[in-house]
Amino acid sequence: MLLSNHKTTLSIYKSLFKQTAIYGLATVLPRMFSFLLVPLYTDLLPKAAYGKVTIIFAWMIFFNVILAYGMETTFFRFYNNETDKKAVIETTTVSIFWSTLLFLFPALLLKNYLAELSGIDVQYIIYTIWILVLDALVIVPFSKLRAYQKPIIYAVIKIGNVVVNLSLNVFFLIYLPKIAQANPDSFLGSLYTENFEVGYIFVSNIIASLLTFIALSPNYFHVNWNFDFNLWKRMMRYGLPIMIAGIAFAINEQFDKILLGKLLPANIAEAEVGVYSACYKLGLFMVLYRTAYTLGIEPFFFSHAKNENAPQTYATITKYFVIFGSFILLSVIVFADILKYFMIRDSSYWEAMKVVPLIILANFFLGIYTNLSVWYKLIDKTYIGAYISIIGAIVTLVLNFLLIPTMSYYGSAIATIAAYGTMMGISYFLGNKYYPIPYDIKKITGYLGLSILFSIISFYYFRENYFVGIPLLLVFLYFIYHNEKETLNKILKRK
Repeated sequence: MLLSNHKTTLSIYKSLFKQTAIYGLATVLPRMFSFLLVPLYTDLLPKAAYGKVTIIFAWMIFFNVILAYGMETTFFRFYNNETDKKAVIETTTVSIFWSTLLFLFPALLLKNYLAELSGIDVQYIIYTIWILVLDALVIVPFSKLRAYQKPIIYAVIKIGNVVVNLSLNVFFLIYLPKIAQANPDSFLGSLYTENFEVGYIFVSNIIASLLTFIALSPNYFHVNWNFDFNLWKRMMRYGLPIMIAGIAFAINEQFDKILLGKLLPANIAEAEVGVYSACYKLGLFMVLYRTAYTLGIEPFFFSHAKNENAPQTYATITKYFVIFGSFILLSVIVFADILKYFMIRDSSYWEAMKVVPLIILANFFLGIYTNLSVWYKLIDKTYIGAYISIIGAIVTLVLNFLLIPTMSYYGSAIATIAAYGTMMGISYFLGNKYYPIPYDIKKITGYLGLSILFSIISFYYFRENYFVGIPLLLVFLYFIYHNEKETLNKILKRK
């Protein structure tokens, strides 16, 4: 009996790893391609122009959350729980479609007001509106692919979107100016507009989003447009707190760039945003790890919620998330000054390198929070998640307002890590009350604490001294093996 339970547990972890690997690949490759845009932008754009692009994308992420209004997570929750899965698909599709159109027309009518309010050129506002609409319309089709377990199609379309976007960026920013200079009277030469680099970035995004929508548009033709109002009301009760939490997350992740643009003197604001955002991107590997894990774990958590040993499973998964995350944290920080040569070739951006350890750790805290927050989703108390996220957003806003005027982007980095750390702590203590999970706190804090200590030593005391950094990394690996060798040996021996 014990052997049977052990095999079942290992098969569960194997299933989780497989899901995370598949969807992780579909997420990692597009993210890797998109991060190739960082050296492209930092090579070709002045710091202020890159800062402007960053601020616009920050607003886009904020509105992406509003247009999704928690429906992605809600879809998975109801798809797994409801017997009439077709009704869930149809109701979600109708809801997202009409809410997107209700956004589109007023937004276009108010474009001048939005431009004045945000300080962004009206032409960029128009581009942004269309990108937001096209991205919203593919939320349900992508969710269906995950629900139907079609990772290959999901991956191909996701990767295709970014390949098109990257290719168009390279064409518009590098080759089109050369073509226009060599053959100004040619058709391609006539497409070139001088000093329109920022515009070309958003044109590239629109074309990529449009092609993605076209690829997924059959979903809208092969679905009956039935709408279950009672089901929709239940979905909205579940989803709206998630939207509020998402808005708070958008504030935590993106509002620092917006506030830097508002609170710093106008003559340096966009340049400061530019250098901060470029170095922020060195948190890529932790972001990829956290994002891939989240894509794999959310359906897994819901599908295994009724298992008798679910709490123990969640506890074990969280421990190994922390182990791998701690290793990534230390690795990236040790080699950060090598990675910068690949991602940020313009040395004028390197002045913000001091924020890199804080940003990587902040993203790790966010990943741990994702693990710890499973309890309120499973017991249908998503409003608690909204409250926690609101507290995090308040921490973000207050610390940014307090620290930006004197510390610039370093204050923003401190605010980010404080916000996610606060959310992580609150979720742990409330989870113990509402849905106790037997976390191995001693080991989790041990791995996390040691990786943070070694990171501080490597980056702030022996930076770019790899005779210290690499041995610290090896010691940490041995510490993992020494403590987990029994489990690791079982996994390695299992065929």
